[in-house]
Amino acid sequence: MLTSTRGLFLNLTRSPLARIPLYSVATRSIGGTPHGLSDEEVANRNTMIPISKIAQDQLDMNPDDLEAYGKYKAKIPFDYLDSLKDREDGHLILMTALSPTRFGEGKTCTSVGLSDGLCKLGKNSMVALREPSLGPVFGVKGGAAGGGYAQVVPMSDINLHFTGDLHAISCAHSLLSAMVDNHLHWAKEPQLDVNRVEWRRVVDMNDRALRNVTVGLGARPDGIPRTDGFDITVASEVMVSLC
Repeated sequence: MLTSTRGLFLNLTRSPLARIPLYSVATRSIGGTPHGLSDEEVANRNTMIPISKIAQDQLDMNPDDLEAYGKYKAKIPFDYLDSLKDREDGHLILMTALSPTRFGEGKTCTSVGLSDGLCKLGKNSMVALREPSLGPVFGVKGGAAGGGYAQVVPMSDINLHFTGDLHAISCAHSLLSAMVDNHLHWAKEPQLDVNRVEWRRVVDMNDRALRNVTVGLGARPDGIPRTDGFDITVASEVMVSLC
């Protein structure tokens, strides 16, 4: 994701649709707002700039090059990057592991704040962030769009399967899981040992009851009974192949 104080957000992780998701960022500071607002209140009180205008003004892009997902989100075809190959490379600052404070400042918040600070100093700064996983949003960890005045918006869309990429990964993984069980059901070659199948299912949700399950129960057409389980979608081998 790319961001600046004027509002640019670009996810550089390769998606199933071979596009680069582009989003908007909180674009105007909230003058006179007292401290103590929640992240949601800060996000909702900001005025976003249409993503087409951000792309045109800050990336010098033709809006027709965007694949729009509403007014404030879009994707950029990967072949657009070929048009940038003659430009001089910039400098890279890598934000690695960081233990969040008790107020919630972590890697995303620090990355966005650092980029905003560089832009405030007159630098041409952008920040690349990874796509949030839906599961932790409803857990202790919470969302992954930053916080306070150092966050990306629309926060709710970003945290809740905004462009559907993780859902597409879940579906692709589930198709492979169904193929494994169909292979077992019809006793196809090569024969698989039901006790040694390492391919688990995935769901983008924190649900401890699904960590270990038994599948294939019921009548003979319902499959071969065996132990199985669910991992979170971002742990899928399909996700690995895309990133």
